[in-house]
Order: sequence, then structure tokens, then C-alpha cells
Amino acid sequence: MMRGLDICIALGLAGCAMVGPDYRRPESPLPASFPAAEASAAAAASVGPQWWRLYNDRLLDELIASGLERNADVRLAAARVEEAEASLREARATLFFPLVEGSGGASRARTIRTGLENTFDIGLSTSFEIDLWGRLRRAERSVREELLASRYARDTVSLTLAGAIARTYFAARSLDSQYTASQEILRAATDSVELTRKRADAGVASILEVYQAGTLRTAAAGQAKEIARQRAVIVHQLGVLTGQLGLQLPAGEVTSLPLPPLPPAGLPSQLLERRPDVREAEASLAAATERIGVARAAQLPTLSLTGTLGRESADLDGLFRKGASVWSIGAGLIGPVIDGGRYAARTAQAEAQARQAEATYQRAVETAFREVSDALSNVRLAADTETDLAQRVDTARKATGLALRRYEAGYSAYLEVLEAQRTLNEALLAFIRNRQAYLAYTVDLMSALGGGWSAKDT
Repeated sequence: MMRGLDICIALGLAGCAMVGPDYRRPESPLPASFPAAEASAAAAASVGPQWWRLYNDRLLDELIASGLERNADVRLAAARVEEAEASLREARATLFFPLVEGSGGASRARTIRTGLENTFDIGLSTSFEIDLWGRLRRAERSVREELLASRYARDTVSLTLAGAIARTYFAARSLDSQYTASQEILRAATDSVELTRKRADAGVASILEVYQAGTLRTAAAGQAKEIARQRAVIVHQLGVLTGQLGLQLPAGEVTSLPLPPLPPAGLPSQLLERRPDVREAEASLAAATERIGVARAAQLPTLSLTGTLGRESADLDGLFRKGASVWSIGAGLIGPVIDGGRYAARTAQAEAQARQAEATYQRAVETAFREVSDALSNVRLAADTETDLAQRVDTARKATGLALRRYEAGYSAYLEVLEAQRTLNEALLAFIRNRQAYLAYTVDLMSALGGGWSAKDT
């Protein structure tokens, strides 16, 4: 009895051994914080994970909610998470529970010694590997990290999808505003055609001026049609992203959308650890590190406990009689003796895969830092550009009105009016497109920061 107890204690102590390296996060040589941005009155201490609500657009909220529920990429990522969860349940069952199988059989045979002989048997058999070197524990940890990676991958898909829907929605709203601006230019060009025709009929203008005004009107009409075509394409794309192929998007104005607050200056670069793609890369690295231990443990002997319990008889009626029971219990030790280096090669493969995963993690961190830095710069410069473009629009409107009054008074040729109207058209479209880019850059910033930031991160 004491001898059996000693054996159990020895096996338990041996089971505490785990070969292979434990995961440690690699050093990332990043600056302490992101490039400092200029102080802004619109800075916010924190932004929640549903960052798109900052744009205060109910339709945008509904579109993103629809996409997160219906989009095919999101459903694919969710199914992969379910697959990883099932793999973890399998790994834990292998680690903690023995495999018990039932069996039953009947046979009839003829031998020289006994003649005809019947055999009937039923029973249970089991086997359980003693995790001497941590192979099963390392495998369970690896699968657990892979599950985390799949969850972070799903979060990355959701974050990317929300950003894509927001950018596409802003593009549609920008085209709405561009169409409104082109209609404004078209109306002005139509009025100019009427004005030049009246002046030509009165003999105070040439027919060339009528043709020039007609050219501007034709160009404005073609521009409006092209904008309408582009909007239809954008709406179709938005329908695919949101899972609403028959989406009908009412018209709106990009300039009516509020500009979201910016993060405060001095955000630490450790904020990148919140990004789901960085977390996914780290979880994949941890899983690869655990697989090194699995490969090393495969080079060592494996101890398995086996047992059977059942009944056996020469006739079916006697199968459940007294004395028909059979059982066995045993232990087996098996390990490689001459393997030609195959197990060592598998360990080398696992180590190389871990180095690849570490490089992938480092690249993910560096890419994340660059994306945040780019987004901060783009947002700041787009804000400065908007101020300049707004002044350009205001100046172009005044110049157009003055040129038209000078033409009506006979102080200048129509070419001056034509040039002023073209400049106004360009200024309006440039301002609208910059506003679209400004909003898209704020989406880039939200996405680059992992979906917002918190006051405790500063």
C-alpha cells in the first residue's frame, strides 16, 4: 500500500516538470509617447469603444450596427472563434480526463485442441497519459492562446468594418455636398447664359460670350451627372458592407456632421497594447512559444496508464454469471530510441515558427505606432487646410459677384466672369473634399488607437 502511495507521489512530482520556454513579452523599442500634437480645445479625455457615436448621426449608427450583425466577414470571424473554443475544450479534455471506450463482441472459431468455440465479451477500456514533461499542458496553453488570437482577430474585423462603413458613409455625404455645389454652379451658369443672350440681342455683347457661358453650363451639368454616378457606386459599396444590398441612402450634407474631439497630447505608446491586431499578434506569439515545449516533450518518454473492465463467456447466457468478469490494469512507458533526428527537427521548426511570430508581433507594433502618428498628423493638417479653404470659398464668392456686376455694367469681358465662376466651383469642391478627408482621418485615428482611448491612458 505504501509502495503504491510512493509511486503516486513520485508521479505527481514528476508531473510538475515542464520542458520548454515560458512566454515573455518581447521588448519594443518605441518612443514613450506619440509625436506631440498642438493643444486643441476639442481634445477629449476619453472616448468609448462605440466611437462612431461622436459624429451624432443616427443613420451612421444604424448602418454600423447592421454591418456588425450582417457582414459576411464578421460572421466568418465569429465562426472561427467558435472553432477555437471547441479546440480548447478538446485540449482540456485530453489533459484532465481519461478516454473511456466501450466494446462488445461475439466470435466463433474452430481449433484442433478445443474444436468449435464461441466467445462473447463486453467491457470498458481506458487510457490516460501522465503529463510527465508538460506536453499536454503546453498544448492546452497553446490552444488557449490561439482562442484569444481568434477573438482578437474577430475584434479587428469589427473595428476595421466600422471604420470602412464610416469612411464610405462620409464619402457618400461628400458626394451629396458636391452635387449640391455643382447644382449651384449650374444655376449660376444657366443665369449667365440668359444674361449673355440678352446682352447679345441688345448688341452690347458678342455671340462668343454666349458660347462661353453655354460651355460652362454644359461642364457643370456633366459634373453633376458624374457626381451622381459616383454616389450610386458608393451606396452600392455601403450596402455590401452593411449587409443591406438594397440600401437606399437619403441625401445629406457632409458639412452638417460634427468634428469629433481629438485625444489629449502626451498619449503613451503603450496605448497600442489595446489594439486588437497587436493583441492577436502577441497571442499568436505566446501560442508559438508554448508549441516549443510540446515539441521538446515529444523527444522524451511518455507514460500512459491503461485498464480494462468487462465480462467474457463462451455462451451468451453465461456472460452475466458469476465468474465471467475480467479486468486488467497496467502502465506503459514509450519513447524514441533512434529517430534519425526527426524530433529534434520538429523542435527546430517550432523554434523557428516562434521567431517568425515574434517578428510578426514587432511589425504589428511598429505599424500601429506609424498609423497613429500618421493619423495625428493628417487630422491636424486637415484642420489647418479647412480654415484656408473656407477663406478661399468666401473670397471666390465675393470675386464672382464682383465680376458679374462689372460685366453687367460693361466694365469687363465675360471671360472674367467665366474665370471667377470656375474658381468658385473648384474652391467649393476642394472645401467639401477636404472635409471628407478630415472626417476620414478622424476615423483612421479612432481605428489606430484601437477604438478610442481612456483618461487613465494619459
